[in-house]
Amino acid sequence: MKSMNKVLTLFALLVVASLILAACQPAVTEAPPTEAGPDTAATESAMHAAETEAAGEAMHAEETAAAEDAMHAAETEAAAQPTEPAFEGMRLEAPSCDPPYTGFFETIEAVDQHTVVFDLCKSDAAFLSKLAFTVFSIYPSEWLEETAGSSERLEAPVGTGAFQLDEWARGDSITLTRFEDYWGDAPAPDTMIFRWTTESAARLLELQSGTIDGIDNPAPDDFETIRGDSNLQLLERPALNTFYIAMTNTFEPFDDVNVRKAVAMGIDRQRIVDTFYPPGSEVASHFTPCAIPNGCAGESWYDFDPEAARALLAEAGFPDGFSTSLFFRDVVRGYLPEVARVAQEVQSQLQANLNIDAEIQVMDSGPFIEACTGGQCDGIHLLGWGADYPHVTNFLDFHFGDPYLGFGDAHPEIYEVLTEAAQIADPAEAEALYEQANNAIKELVPMVPVAHGGSGAAFLADVEGAQASPLLEIFWTVDPGGRDTFVWMQNAEPISLFCADETDGESLRACGQMTEPLYAYEVGGTAVVPALATSCEPNEDLSLWTCALREGVKFHDGTDFDANDVVTTFTMGVDASSPLHTGNTNAWEYYALLWGLMNVPPE
Repeated sequence: MKSMNKVLTLFALLVVASLILAACQPAVTEAPPTEAGPDTAATESAMHAAETEAAGEAMHAEETAAAEDAMHAAETEAAAQPTEPAFEGMRLEAPSCDPPYTGFFETIEAVDQHTVVFDLCKSDAAFLSKLAFTVFSIYPSEWLEETAGSSERLEAPVGTGAFQLDEWARGDSITLTRFEDYWGDAPAPDTMIFRWTTESAARLLELQSGTIDGIDNPAPDDFETIRGDSNLQLLERPALNTFYIAMTNTFEPFDDVNVRKAVAMGIDRQRIVDTFYPPGSEVASHFTPCAIPNGCAGESWYDFDPEAARALLAEAGFPDGFSTSLFFRDVVRGYLPEVARVAQEVQSQLQANLNIDAEIQVMDSGPFIEACTGGQCDGIHLLGWGADYPHVTNFLDFHFGDPYLGFGDAHPEIYEVLTEAAQIADPAEAEALYEQANNAIKELVPMVPVAHGGSGAAFLADVEGAQASPLLEIFWTVDPGGRDTFVWMQNAEPISLFCADETDGESLRACGQMTEPLYAYEVGGTAVVPALATSCEPNEDLSLWTCALREGVKFHDGTDFDANDVVTTFTMGVDASSPLHTGNTNAWEYYALLWGLMNVPPE
């Protein structure tokens, strides 16, 4: 057995040696056929299996290495690419909807990059009309943070409009240029220039000479001249405005309602309209124009009755009249087309009808607005209002709501009724409340409504798309006869270009070319249309509004518009505790009176 084992072992060694020798020989292209025995066939089969397995393992190793190399390259490339951070939505929240807070917003939340939800403390039938107002235009979050408290915020706005600011040459002009990345239709002119002068005649002379393309508020006497000039065109505005004579009830003797009633009855308003206003104007029967639903609900204003007026003055302790001041700014408006002449007429009538000696005080526009609307004018002042949005709340809530100071202390008999009426969407349902409010205004006489003034704008005849909007002109839709530059001349220089904290029309018109709200007014009209929002949908009781934002919009500084910009802008406007809540006057009149401020520090 042992010898047999030795033989087998020797045979196995010989086989292995032969295989090794065969592997070391050069390859042969052809071999003569031989007859293989059983042992040879088994050996060849084992060799083939070993070679196949080795080749497979080598190929698998190569594929694994290639895959690992590809994965490593992809990971390296991905690491080199900047990653988009996840959107973190901002939220503004009022401490409570309970007093002392009386505002509209409970929360404003950016629920995703292109959706903002406004949750209100109370229903708001005028929500979209208010949202479309230029004052509530949206600014980039970063810009608001960087410019808080600086002059840059007042002089160099960053918006999304079709024009962007190029230069403001104080006292001379404002130059705007086309914003090439504007999301909508590009403006026809490359450049727009604002100029101004208080003189109606000077504006018309420049238009006739062709140095400008359009003017605001031509004098009533010039309407026929413009109509008769084939090189010009006249567009008349609907009279959605009010001129009024105001008295501040925190100063004597205007703290006595009988004195205020005497002034109301002692002014011949029809004479003023007939003498100084253009066709299309009318004596005001109520503070709000009758074209606006519920504007003229309730009793009409007092008739001219100087004898009854003098009796009221005597009853108040002023049988011989008194002395006071008459404040105004020399700025033409649709509601006040002949400023100085109307002021002189009011002064004359006060003297002749009531023996009130009123000394005229002419002020610059900015200081006048700040002083008189802030309750600091200690006499009578002449002011007016043009519709910002076509709803009765724009006229009544702003002027007679709490905390407007222009007439002195506000009257709860008026503003509490207005607060209730503003939450009713159906004008017919709200009519009884507006009748009550208008009657209270007549009884308490915070001011004397005088006129709803017809007005207009004039342009060169070749200007296409010319407009005289009852609300606000949008000039990027105007083609100045194929010229590269459109030049507009208005009544006064803007006070600032940060219109979140302004109220004058000259500032708002300039801002409206550069900044945009979520909604806007149709060009030349009063209907609301989507702007930076594509839609804002309410719940059933108008207390929750979900706004879908327009995508792909850029600000003038190149940043992308998103929902956080909306929340930041409204935080700036309504949150008195925010470091962003800094403006020009810091009165924030529109934000305060149309939406309500939150976190107001105690006085």
